[in-house]
Amino acid sequence: MPEPEFSTAVIDPATSELFRPLRRELGVESLGINQITLQPGQRMRVHRHERQDEVYVVLEGTLTLIVEGEEHTLAAGTLARVGPATRRQIGNRGEEPAVLLCIGAAGEHVSRDARAWGSWDEEGEGRDPREVPLPSDFED
Repeated sequence: MPEPEFSTAVIDPATSELFRPLRRELGVESLGINQITLQPGQRMRVHRHERQDEVYVVLEGTLTLIVEGEEHTLAAGTLARVGPATRRQIGNRGEEPAVLLCIGAAGEHVSRDARAWGSWDEEGEGRDPREVPLPSDFED
């Protein structure tokens, strides 16, 4: 049996570091994932991508996302997607730091590639997850 692949990273909302490449910490190869912490008044450069979609997940504070010159204010808990060829700029017009995850990937998503088991005791190659009932909830 191959060695399990598992890694963790911790979001650090108190960091003064602008850009944390979580992809490297996690060992992810198929997508980019970064923590960005923008201080009040700070902004990044205007940019676009050749192939990758980007999703911004606002964790804390307020993100100012400018898309093709149009400004959007995104509160904590908001997600926004920007397509590859669309120019964008992120910044923070707020009075508190804005902490976000930026997730980027290119190419078509491979859907329904999961396999599922009814329990840890079940062997074999697994089944389509839609064929496996959800387990009962954890009990105290």
